Amino acid sequence: MDSQFGYLLNFFTYLVVTLPILALGIFVFTWTTPYKEFELIKNGSQTDDPKKVAAAKAAAHDLGGKIIGLSIVLASAVYHSVSLWDLVIWGIVGMIFQVLVFYLFEWITPFKVVSEIPNGNVSVGIFASRLSIAAGLLMAALISY
Repeated sequence: MDSQFGYLLNFFTYLVVTLPILALGIFVFTWTTPYKEFELIKNGSQTDDPKKVAAAKAAAHDLGGKIIGLSIVLASAVYHSVSLWDLVIWGIVGMIFQVLVFYLFEWITPFKVVSEIPNGNVSVGIFASRLSIAAGLLMAALISY
């Protein structure tokens, strides 16, 4: 019974460290983009304007992909980390990596991602989300000892 308590304590300890990193990641993702994802999503749900609805979908895909990508990195960090500090470091690295991937995408495309998403280009939002998920998978695979 004591060993089960230890496992449960370990679970909650890692959960208490991981969830704030994920929340910080969401804050960083929304802070580093010139558009306001949550505002676009909210405005798209309260209107019949097709452009606002499309912008909400594009923003939701983009932000959702970043969250999934970071979650994949965090899951790998939890599995591979040798300490809580190790988890924190890999979480921060994953966060920075997600932001860099977004701006690399912005830099190499012939269009401006930061203007396409608020203008309702859902395809760009979907592509950005898949890119973030792919980056998260790659980053997760790179975490090993």
